[in-house]
Amino acid sequence: MSSADSGGDDLSSLSGFFFYVFIVHPATAWILRPGRFERKKAIVYAIGFLAALAAIKTGLEIEAKGPNHYSLLDVTRNSNPLEIKRAYKRLSLSLHPDKNPDPAATEKFHQVKSAYDVLMDLELREVYNKFGDEGIKANKRFDETQFFIELAVFYITWATMAFVLTLGKKSGDARQWIFTGLIVMLVSEIAIMTSGTNPIPVSAFPRTVEFEYVWLLHALFPAFMNGCRSMGSYLYVDLDDQARRLLLALQEQNKDILLVLRDVQINVQTLQSNSAVVQGGHRLANAAGGPQLTSMSQSAPPQQYVTPTGKLKDLQAKLMASNSNVTNAVQQLKQDGGKNTNMGFYAMIIAYFAFSYYFN
Repeated sequence: MSSADSGGDDLSSLSGFFFYVFIVHPATAWILRPGRFERKKAIVYAIGFLAALAAIKTGLEIEAKGPNHYSLLDVTRNSNPLEIKRAYKRLSLSLHPDKNPDPAATEKFHQVKSAYDVLMDLELREVYNKFGDEGIKANKRFDETQFFIELAVFYITWATMAFVLTLGKKSGDARQWIFTGLIVMLVSEIAIMTSGTNPIPVSAFPRTVEFEYVWLLHALFPAFMNGCRSMGSYLYVDLDDQARRLLLALQEQNKDILLVLRDVQINVQTLQSNSAVVQGGHRLANAAGGPQLTSMSQSAPPQQYVTPTGKLKDLQAKLMASNSNVTNAVQQLKQDGGKNTNMGFYAMIIAYFAFSYYFN
């Protein structure tokens, strides 16, 4: 691209970038806000909104650019010089200032004459197909080395911005989608620009040329990128957050169980104290000459057994250890979740201006 063309494309990309980031993305996030619409309806509404907005914006830009030379002369990419000459003769007779009183006829006539001169020259025609009017004005020719350098600058810049915009766990899927789209766009642009002839069949788009396909890809990418950001964040399932909630619920459950165990332990200790008082009374009565109670258990050796209070204390200790582990796990998840910051967004803005300033 020429310097003028590059500057215009950079300005258009920059304005489109800010338009999607600061207007379209917040509007899409509003549509996808949880609880506003049903999940399926929210996805459909968001995709429809993004597609409609991208179509309207791109359509207005295409209309502002005006028809290309083929559309202006009403010929196709396969038209031979004789067909082009006939189309020019027909239009020039109707648009010539001496025969057409319309004030805009003079400008239209010059446009038709310029289109005719370009399409009749096979070398200029090839330059126009790949680089447009700016390539003609700059007398540009296709240079493979220069082409790949400009391609690398463009895609590295966008890949850097996409990476910075998708920092964080919620944007992992969106980052993959965006990079996949970048790769598809890169392969398509290389195939379009390096092929000897236009790879798009004439029967499908008879008047659309290479530079228009590349421009369309570049114009639609900001909409695609911000759509991926919005949908990726909406469809993301935070497994760490779910685990955190589960651990918090388990922690609260352990606390409730510990409270119940303390009550049970107090009740058991109370019952044991009352039982000891009763047994002490019986021993006093026997010492005073009461009947002697004998049983097989008196003659048997003492056995080691776990008291109810000891068992409760053991269970309480295990629950407290479990509660401590749950607390540590929750704290670790909170620390991991707090590592993401919004500084990446501001770094992306600075990086974009730095790249644009340096390479222009």
